[in-house]
Amino acid sequence: MINEILKDAEERMGKAVSSVESAFKKIRTGRAHPSLLDSIKVNYYGTDTPLNQVANVTVEDARTLGISPWESNLVPEIEKAILKSDLGFNPSTNGSLIRIPMPALTEETRRNYFKQAKSEAENGRISIRNIRRDANGGLKDLVKEKEISEDDERRGQDQVQKLTDKYVALVEERLAAKEKDLMEI
Repeated sequence: MINEILKDAEERMGKAVSSVESAFKKIRTGRAHPSLLDSIKVNYYGTDTPLNQVANVTVEDARTLGISPWESNLVPEIEKAILKSDLGFNPSTNGSLIRIPMPALTEETRRNYFKQAKSEAENGRISIRNIRRDANGGLKDLVKEKEISEDDERRGQDQVQKLTDKYVALVEERLAAKEKDLMEI
């Protein structure tokens, strides 16, 4: 039973780290990368569809993304979706090819993006600590039901704390990498 609680906690903590990573992907750096557009949904025959499912997104150079839609009638829809997103991109169309130039990051915008990254990392740490609280609560419930001893509970709590430390360290690692990426000129 302790193993089930630990396994569930580890799985949920892994998902929390994945969530932080995907949030970091949305915070742009100075370089063009197709994952910056992952959050954009395009109206495709009445259905909101991810951009990468209706067009090919490529990196033309270090500061330009190219989007070639699979259907030419999607060009205005894709432009509209990019402008509507809160990413701050200004697409330009050349026939059926959409180019997105990446504006250069100023020191101030870099710092703001880093603040945003720190906030996302803190949300991840909070999530991991909440999972720890849930796991420890599950162990306490097992003690109340006399399914495990208090010594087993203490050992279980130690293991949960080790998991928590491990996953918080992973979040810190990701944050340090994102900071390095953001502050790189």
